[in-house]
Amino acid sequence: MILFYAHSFYYRTWEKSLPHVEDIKREEEVKNATVVFFQFEEKDVQNSSSVVKKTVKNIKWHAGKFSTRSVVLHSFNHLSTSKASPEDALAMLDSVVERLDRGGYNITVTPFGYFHEFKIHVGGESLAKVYKEF
Repeated sequence: MILFYAHSFYYRTWEKSLPHVEDIKREEEVKNATVVFFQFEEKDVQNSSSVVKKTVKNIKWHAGKFSTRSVVLHSFNHLSTSKASPEDALAMLDSVVERLDRGGYNITVTPFGYFHEFKIHVGGESLAKVYKEF
């Protein structure tokens, strides 16, 4: 995953990447947030509980560095050639959202199964751009 501290993150649904997902047209902007571009890999499915826990821990750590409770989760299947199935990835995403929600975070999830148009204004600080792999 790549974590960004974004002064602003704007997205708009563009077109479906998975034909079976619900039709969604959405446009949204979030200010002062940790924006997470993530990909769950095939190997993550076997250890999904651990992967979800590490994902949440890293998101909370990053958000804490910038004193924000706003998090944007954006599925970005360009971080690896290995991909979990859409069903497995969505199940893990749901677990991440549930844990962050219980922690009092304001969560925005870009529609899963879509390509998106987006703009991101990332802070200049070194920690405003962090790559994590586990």
